[in-house]
Amino acid sequence: MLNGLLVSNLLLWIVVLATVAVMFALVRQIGVLYERVAPAGALVLGNGPKVGEAAPILNLRDLNGELHQVGGEFPNARSRLLFFLSPTCPVCKTLLPALKSISNREKKWLNILLASDGERKEHESFVRDYRLEKFPYFLSTELGLGYRVGRLPHAVLIDETGVIRSTGLVNSREHIESLFEASERGVASLQEFMELAQSKEINEEEVA
Repeated sequence: MLNGLLVSNLLLWIVVLATVAVMFALVRQIGVLYERVAPAGALVLGNGPKVGEAAPILNLRDLNGELHQVGGEFPNARSRLLFFLSPTCPVCKTLLPALKSISNREKKWLNILLASDGERKEHESFVRDYRLEKFPYFLSTELGLGYRVGRLPHAVLIDETGVIRSTGLVNSREHIESLFEASERGVASLQEFMELAQSKEINEEEVA
């Protein structure tokens, strides 16, 4: 009886240790996969002005009647994030807190401009409900056509000289942040950066 109990306990410990070993291996493999997965960036669409090109220059009045130049050189070495949205776009609404946070954090070098089209009253109500008064808000079909915006939300990062540094469809805060990172790395998108990095790695392996 005692021998049977010892054997059963021994088998139980073997099973427990084996389970722990399997779990450790799975955790390690997940970590490896996480390192290999490329960071999600904004989806770059084929339409509209390309990265590296001059942004279309338009003189527009915002909802408050103030005149702004969208595109071209900007004073005080500030970049602009042109964010296309709609009051009927659920994803756009979920990104508004992120835009406010980014505006506060990056205010030394970045201005955020909101753009849409449609009925003025609807957008004025939208601005009040979501407290967007701090952002210049444009109602301009011409602006959307100039950037060939077909899907929302869409963002364009324009530097202080009026050159487009990054652009794409943004569905999360990470996508918006990826526009800044792509600009810093001097590439059109994080996808392009990862492709270049993988190509370099392959070339180095071939040389070795």
